[in-house]
Amino acid sequence: MVGVATGRVLRFDDVRGFGFIAPDSGSEDVFVHANDLSEDKSVFKPGTTVEFEIEEGDRGLKAVDVRRTGGRGGGRGSGYSGGGGGGSVSAFGAELTEALLVEVPDLTGAQILRIRQTVADVARSRGVSL
Repeated sequence: MVGVATGRVLRFDDVRGFGFIAPDSGSEDVFVHANDLSEDKSVFKPGTTVEFEIEEGDRGLKAVDVRRTGGRGGGRGSGYSGGGGGGSVSAFGAELTEALLVEVPDLTGAQILRIRQTVADVARSRGVSL
């Protein structure tokens, strides 16, 4: 076992029985098979927050013992509802990540990190202190 992590479901194909999770750490997306889900696969929609163990599989990292941790993005079409405003830079980063996962659930963890960095660069170039 590599370790325990948290993240969000990026996508899950009910028919084929597998999908991918974007770890909160921003590391590479992790493969997940339906047999490793703690509940029925139908509840693991894009944006669902999960906790899981990471193992090294034959083809790379694999999530096992995947369980929901409560939150769930609404998926495409429901729209991001917004946060409370104000707060810390890390809270803004978390809120931006949440919005991206809700609005564009197909993004990978690496893509989200690049978008967050670009947003920060643009903000700094306009004099916004982060």
